[in-house]
Amino acid sequence: MADRLILHVDLDAFYASVEQLDNPELQGRPVIVGGLGGRGVVSAASYEARRFGVHSAMPGARARQLCPEGVFLAPRMARYRELSAIVFDCFRALTPLVEGLSLDEAFLDLSADPGAREHPKACAQGLREQIRARTGLVASVGIAPNKFVAKLASDLGKPDGLVHVSEAGLRAFLDPLPVERLWGVGEATTARLRRADIRSFGALRRTPEPRLRALVGRQAPRLLALARGDDHRAVTPERTARSISTERTFDRDLKDRSELQTLMADMAEQVAARLRSKSLQCRTVAVKLRSPDFRTFSRQQSLGQPSDAGPALRRIAQSLADEWWRQQGPRPRLRLAGVVARDLLENTGQMGLFTGRDTAAGKDRDTDRLLDAARERFGEGLLRRGMARGKRSDSEPGV
Repeated sequence: MADRLILHVDLDAFYASVEQLDNPELQGRPVIVGGLGGRGVVSAASYEARRFGVHSAMPGARARQLCPEGVFLAPRMARYRELSAIVFDCFRALTPLVEGLSLDEAFLDLSADPGAREHPKACAQGLREQIRARTGLVASVGIAPNKFVAKLASDLGKPDGLVHVSEAGLRAFLDPLPVERLWGVGEATTARLRRADIRSFGALRRTPEPRLRALVGRQAPRLLALARGDDHRAVTPERTARSISTERTFDRDLKDRSELQTLMADMAEQVAARLRSKSLQCRTVAVKLRSPDFRTFSRQQSLGQPSDAGPALRRIAQSLADEWWRQQGPRPRLRLAGVVARDLLENTGQMGLFTGRDTAAGKDRDTDRLLDAARERFGEGLLRRGMARGKRSDSEPGV
């Protein structure tokens, strides 16, 4: 651990900050991305909105109660991905060892950089300034000997912070922190620890393992290691996504079969477009459907061969959704729908034997290219493959 230098970089209130960046009139106002409609969920909240208690994953209805003056906006994922790509270019200019956790967050390993090791804070500050100069966005950075402590440091430095925890300063930094900041410690575990008068990292670190086992069971060794600041996980660059998905929650329960078919087609096309943007194909297509009583139907089907084509994904998604509809009785109702591409692999760019330009598959690919070009230039939703757009309340992109 002593020979590593790890940065955790996190863009502050990323989605909301992008909206304020692109629209200066929103500066200083409580901006809430997502949470639209009766059942929408907050994707991000500016720091002005957080002062009212609004936070990500909160139901939009609750956010409006807490912050009636909030500016609620639909997510613009294409714009967020555009700026994220620039930020990650800044990361990779420093080191190839970049582990992206999301569009706005990553670990960087600078252990092999003598200059960074000698002046870690200056290096991190230079990165923050470069991100701000190229994008206008603010990043908080934590510097530490490992990933766990670096993440804690950046969290505690927010917003617009830079916190460096050296190997020698680990104990002084960690010991005062409350136990709920330990990864995997939820409300129930926190309550048990607090009843035993174990309220801080330091108190937990000094607790004999047998006593801790009696309180938290098999978690004890892991929590003790984290309280000491032990974390030997490597920074793993360019992790391949396990799946790509999108899902939608409806303002009002969906009750129309044809509308569901249109929505599944729409979402399948979006997922296919994201596969193509990442030069990926999928072997499996899955759907997720949730009724108003929160029962969830999840089914998947394999493709004949890996694909990133909208029609191929659409046919399976619509078929699986229709299977659910036929099983629901006389009056089906739907609260949420989603489409997932799984079993991803790199697209080598080779067309199959029977997918030339004159075949249906070849023509589908040409249409996909035209749709991708339209999305790139004009954004999502302007053009579609010969289908009407279904009504929806909120779009919630998946990972």
